[in-house]
Amino acid sequence: MELACRHLFVYGSLRSGFNNPAYTYISKYFTLMGTAYVQGKLFQLPEFPAGVPSEDQSLIKGELYTIKIPAECSWAIAQLDDYEGVQAEEGQSPLYRRALTTVQFNNEQTQAWIYWYNGSIEAGQLIEGGDLLAYLQQKGQL
Repeated sequence: MELACRHLFVYGSLRSGFNNPAYTYISKYFTLMGTAYVQGKLFQLPEFPAGVPSEDQSLIKGELYTIKIPAECSWAIAQLDDYEGVQAEEGQSPLYRRALTTVQFNNEQTQAWIYWYNGSIEAGQLIEGGDLLAYLQQKGQL
């Protein structure tokens, strides 16, 4: 098993506080380690959140997970790729792209998979502080 396959970082609807049906899937294959951060910017688009990498010191708050059974990681990640729209229909661009990123967790750094948004963020609202859960609670949408 490649080391990178062990960890997954989520910042949007897959976080534990959203009670998204897909979270049930994540919790079946991955164990929540806790709150973590990645360097990037988070936007709220009309339909969903969009995290994008950033060169500045902006941080996205999310959750770090580790795979429960390492031999199942490739299959579990493939299911998440499908959920996140990584494999686009012919003639279309993928909605998100999965990449390795550096995650800050408990004053240490580790590598984890993340789903970066792959489209334009022009229609998005920057989420100051990079925490989608807090942003939606503040707006009364959660």
